[in-house]
Amino acid sequence: MTLLSLLPLFAVAQNAVQDSEQLYNIGNYRNKSLQSPKYEYRAVWLTTIENLDWPHTQVKTPADVERQKTELVVILDSLQAMHINTVLLQTRVRGDVIYPSSIEPFSHVLTGVSGKSPGYDPLAFAIEECHKRGMQLHAWLVTLPLGKVEHVRRLGRNSLPSKKNSLCTRYKGSWYMEPGNPATAHYITELVKEIVNNYDVDGIHLDYVRYPDSVDGYPDGSLFVRHGKKMSLAAWRRSNITRIASSVYSAVKELKPWVRVSCAPLGKYNNLTRYSSLGWDAYNTVYQDAQGWLRDGVMDVLFPMLYFNGNNFYPFVLDWCENRYGRHIAPGIGIYRLLPEHGGWNPIEIKRQMHTSRSANANGIMMFRTAHLVGNVGGARDIYTSIYDRPAFVPPMDWIADAPQKPQVTLCQRDEEGVSLEWNAVEPADGFPVVRYNVYAAIGDTIDISNLNNLVAAEQTVTSFRWNCRSNNSMTMAVTAVDACGVESEPAYIYPSIAGSMERGSLIGLPEPHSWGQRIVVKDLFDRQVYYGKYCRRFDVSGFAAGRYILTVHNRHGALLHRVEFVR
Repeated sequence: MTLLSLLPLFAVAQNAVQDSEQLYNIGNYRNKSLQSPKYEYRAVWLTTIENLDWPHTQVKTPADVERQKTELVVILDSLQAMHINTVLLQTRVRGDVIYPSSIEPFSHVLTGVSGKSPGYDPLAFAIEECHKRGMQLHAWLVTLPLGKVEHVRRLGRNSLPSKKNSLCTRYKGSWYMEPGNPATAHYITELVKEIVNNYDVDGIHLDYVRYPDSVDGYPDGSLFVRHGKKMSLAAWRRSNITRIASSVYSAVKELKPWVRVSCAPLGKYNNLTRYSSLGWDAYNTVYQDAQGWLRDGVMDVLFPMLYFNGNNFYPFVLDWCENRYGRHIAPGIGIYRLLPEHGGWNPIEIKRQMHTSRSANANGIMMFRTAHLVGNVGGARDIYTSIYDRPAFVPPMDWIADAPQKPQVTLCQRDEEGVSLEWNAVEPADGFPVVRYNVYAAIGDTIDISNLNNLVAAEQTVTSFRWNCRSNNSMTMAVTAVDACGVESEPAYIYPSIAGSMERGSLIGLPEPHSWGQRIVVKDLFDRQVYYGKYCRRFDVSGFAAGRYILTVHNRHGALLHRVEFVR
């Protein structure tokens, strides 16, 4: 996988700063956006079923391919402008998919005809376009529902009930994959492995990994007798759903540990001490032990569908945040509720839910659905942008791997036009993609890398950076390494000062000391250390042999403060 670059999301921060006042403002951006955390999911569900969010053009002619692609590009441009950093694209719809699969047929949403190729790979295209814009793409799989009887009939011999009837159950006019059959977990896992092996996805998202919303009369009695052992029916059903989640998680982490595995459970996990779930919760109603998945480490992220208001939202979002077991929780916000036909909520309710989620230290939010946000339905976009008005990184999965080593800065040259930096490449963990690098800058002798107003380059792959900032002020810079899980290293601090890059003579003038305990190191062009000693303002080089040398000044922690080349 090529770890996505966040450069487009941080385009404002990366514009070359042209004077001292602008440089000062980078580190002192004074408005409400300073409340925005550095890490936060800004996520949307992008729905393909019934062509709800995309595509609206179905491919009938070659020209329709470009129209379909353009529709997606327009959507992604709008999401990028709103600082969305995570897109969940509905990839498996109802027993059919939107990519060329050896397991399931193409969905009719692309062409109007089940099983027909649109003439390109929509999933590969969507991944490429998301990554261009600094956004992650997670493949969203509708896990167990296979659609109404009419839909399955339309798929004909390509439908799962036709090909693998033992994995399927017909119930109340619809077909489902049967969670009570242990082979179902294997089938779903093979689908996931196909995607993870063949695509540069950033995540796998399991939706509808649960029993039907009402299980009165659900026909799994014979399977329960055969496989239930000594469990209760409810415990057996929960174990069936957990088996699927665990199988998928293990397979993904074996292939690509940095790919995130998530789920959208019902918005209420269980009854609370003071608040009832009113008979509609994940644990008892549809048999999702979602908090148990976090506790047992078989899920990275949960996006609970909290499409409720009042006391059906606020106590339950707190419950999720208090029981995340070190993993990520980003509540699903039902912005569709602003529509008259879905409740006609007052927009202030959505705003309160967003503020409450952040106040509860949730790891971000997920919005259902994309068309309502992009189209500003009910003022959804206005509400969102009033709160999430600055970029954010996707939260790191620090339980997967240790932070990478910090970079070692090898060059720091400052002139009247700006600063040039170079550093040694940091090796990734075994089997992981390349490490990327963030660069920060601020006026003064300290820098806060948790404040993204100080970010001047985001997750770049090269090990050098030129920043054109004309300023005579003292400044602090820092370089960090970021791994594929988003985990950032300790910063390597640099204190650039204006000085000529080449000096001749017996005395080298050095800038005012930055701090006590500074040291001078001199190396020859073969990187052999020929001098190490205390700092002084005027350094005598008359005793050195003829040749070219590099003098560096370091603080007591070893951080590079100044660099100059000289010739004897």
